[in-house]
Amino acid sequence: MTVVVAIALVAGLFMRFQGSSRNSDHIARIDISGVITDDQPLLDLIKDAAESESAKALVVSISSPGGTTYGGERVHKALVEAAKSKPVVADIHTLAASAGYMIAVSTDHIVAGESSIVGSIGVLFQYAQAGELLDKIGVRLEEIKSSPMKAEPSPFHETSDEAKTMIRSMVLDSYDWFVDLVVAGRKMERADVLALADGSIFTGRQALKNGLIDAVGGEAEIRAYLKSREIDDALDFVDWKPNDKSSDMFFGARMASLMQQFLGMPVSLSSEIDRLSGGKLFLDGLVSVWQVGGQSDGLE
Repeated sequence: MTVVVAIALVAGLFMRFQGSSRNSDHIARIDISGVITDDQPLLDLIKDAAESESAKALVVSISSPGGTTYGGERVHKALVEAAKSKPVVADIHTLAASAGYMIAVSTDHIVAGESSIVGSIGVLFQYAQAGELLDKIGVRLEEIKSSPMKAEPSPFHETSDEAKTMIRSMVLDSYDWFVDLVVAGRKMERADVLALADGSIFTGRQALKNGLIDAVGGEAEIRAYLKSREIDDALDFVDWKPNDKSSDMFFGARMASLMQQFLGMPVSLSSEIDRLSGGKLFLDGLVSVWQVGGQSDGLE
């Protein structure tokens, strides 16, 4: 019990310190990593940082292969809105591909490492075909539907030409929308963006040459840009993080972390499940994601 009380006191002091750091002038930094989905806590965090008078600028650190197109769309819109009140910078780390790059182009300025992976502009719709497997095990699916396009494409039978046409139309419409986001965000000619928007990926050095980013580098380059926007370049970066709701129910996010470190008590398994699954267990609908060793973004 004494150990628990001590940890609670430490956690409380740590959370109080974190809150005070947000109250003084600073540069807010939000991490966007892993597979992008419809993430309301992230959207709330961006909104809070945008409305904070103490946060003089917002930096989003991106390391993502992409994710759902809708998830990228919502974050894109949230950052465009945030940029109306303060400078917003994208700091690309390992990669910002597909929906990850969609998020980057919503900012005022994009900085990436020389070897960062950037681009993969495109949209993908995938579906499995299990008809042959069902035939082998002697299972047949019967269906009665109101119209030929209902519940298409189906994993239980070959996709009709009409269904493929419908899907291709949907994918191309979303692709055009993605291209338009890049045109607007990068202030490029549409023809120039289309020349790059075939799903190709680029290093940070290549991305700089073709206009997909503004600078190669890191914190120094970010500070230099913010100084050009009349933001004090000596301000500290303060990491803004959403609360872990599952842990907050009992201990608070920081308390849960300390409990696990000191006592070895697993408070939440959600992050471990997400890590083991690669974050891809629950991706639905249109996706914009760069897949290493598999099919890249495309319009097949």
